[in-house]
Amino acid sequence: MKFEDRGSRSLLAVSILLAALSPSAFAQTANNGADAAALKAQIEALRAEQARIAEQQRQTEAKIRALESSVSATNAPAKAAPAAAPAAPAQLATADAKSKLNVTGDLRLRFQGDYSDDDLPSRRSGQVRGRLGATYAVNDRITLGTRIVTGDADDPNSVDVQMSNWDNDFQVSLDLAYAQINFGDLNVFGGKIPQPFTRTDLVWDGDVNPQGLSGVYKHKLADGSALRASGLFFIIDEAAVAADSTMVGAQLGYDTAEIGNFKFDVSAAYYDYTLGSVATANSGDFRNNLRRTNGYYLSDFNLGDFIVGATWSGLGSRWPVRFVGDYVKNFGAETSQDTGYGADLAIGRASQPGDWRVTYGYSVAETDSVLGAFSHDNIGIGTNYELHGLTFDYMLMPKTQLQGIWYHYKPENALDAGSNAIGDWLDRVRIAVIVSF
Repeated sequence: MKFEDRGSRSLLAVSILLAALSPSAFAQTANNGADAAALKAQIEALRAEQARIAEQQRQTEAKIRALESSVSATNAPAKAAPAAAPAAPAQLATADAKSKLNVTGDLRLRFQGDYSDDDLPSRRSGQVRGRLGATYAVNDRITLGTRIVTGDADDPNSVDVQMSNWDNDFQVSLDLAYAQINFGDLNVFGGKIPQPFTRTDLVWDGDVNPQGLSGVYKHKLADGSALRASGLFFIIDEAAVAADSTMVGAQLGYDTAEIGNFKFDVSAAYYDYTLGSVATANSGDFRNNLRRTNGYYLSDFNLGDFIVGATWSGLGSRWPVRFVGDYVKNFGAETSQDTGYGADLAIGRASQPGDWRVTYGYSVAETDSVLGAFSHDNIGIGTNYELHGLTFDYMLMPKTQLQGIWYHYKPENALDAGSNAIGDWLDRVRIAVIVSF
């Protein structure tokens, strides 16, 4: 080692010098009578220097041995680490799987009262609605989704279960099962899929999830506005020996950027139904639409649907004001009763504990203005109605909502009113608690 050689040479030099300066050597050469005491002091100083150099050499050697031990330990194979190493990839895989899985659901408990002036006695009942859904991101492009719900599988626009039937167990069905492919601004869905259109209850009930293939496109512009487009091929009924029942629909939309305290949106859609098979339809699908003697619908349903919306935030984030108007016309109707329209005005929000929201709605749906199989079932008349609705929403605590609704309605015209008296206003009251996660 270099440090050891240099230290040894220094020690040898000091030793030779001490030998040369030893007392006997000085005694033999001192001819000038030098002071013996001074020479002795120099010798002692040199001996001290020799001791210091020896100690420095000892410390240097100790450091070299410690460094060699450290290098050997670093290069030696690890003994304990391999046993624990496999746990890390497993933990990462579990965390990754959890991040790809999203589970949601809700439970609604509801009291309902139906009241009539003349037609029927008052009725009071209770309903339960439960929904449990999940999505899983297979990769960056493909997501799978599914949901199970309570309710009659033969009733596509309701998932409520009537509390009755001598305590029979609730019916449960699968109302979503789809694959989604993401192409950036465009998402394509196939299977029993989420509703792809901007909608109101006038045309589409919130529980209707079509079967078939859809595409949803949304592109945000630089100024904060957005363009929207949606398309749907809806397989309603496939018949082995008769014409199928299908629907092809498309919708275009535009959302403005903020204009002061306002934002606006507009949507225009066209839905073209081909109802060649009605073999699996039941009374809940036909509802109030007119029918021929052979059981088929009287009218074709080629619906033009136009929706406008406006939101004003001038009262602050807790009290937004939202207006939505909807106008629909059936261009395939075989009757003059081919038009529907509605308007809703909401004040407030229902997202944080203590929030209030109040909504008033008014709508008219003539007999064949919409296809009753997929329009809302909030009241006891499928079409041919005039309706006032008042809704109160209150957020009691996080993800827990209290809701009260009053529907006041009657037949829109006497010709298609059936057993409902034209001047008899009907009332339906609903009080519910909704817990979601």
